[in-house]
Amino acid sequence: MIDHVGIDVSDYSCVKTFYTSALAPLGYTLLVEYGETAGFGADGKADFWISQNRATSPAIHIAFQCERREQVDGFHAAALKAGGKDNGAPGIREDYSPTYYAAFVLDPDGHNIEAVCHKPV
Repeated sequence: MIDHVGIDVSDYSCVKTFYTSALAPLGYTLLVEYGETAGFGADGKADFWISQNRATSPAIHIAFQCERREQVDGFHAAALKAGGKDNGAPGIREDYSPTYYAAFVLDPDGHNIEAVCHKPV
């Protein structure tokens, strides 16, 4: 079981703004901040962390699980508006499963961030 995930970022202020917007449709908010470290989460538990560090290579992949497909759509739209780059529009990924509804964006550091809903329509 994973308790939390943390990634290094190259521009703390820019990336914090990106995740504040991109994760809002998933019910995530900025819960903890100290120095150039921020913890995002839902229900009072910070489980996704960013920290300033210029060395961000190689890029990683993180998938946030959603309860509804509308959250996937909202994540994708908010992430693009916040400066993310499209890496796969919302839709079914039948290669994974018939109900795998996901969207992918690249964050400002090139990390592949996904929102996915496994539930049928």
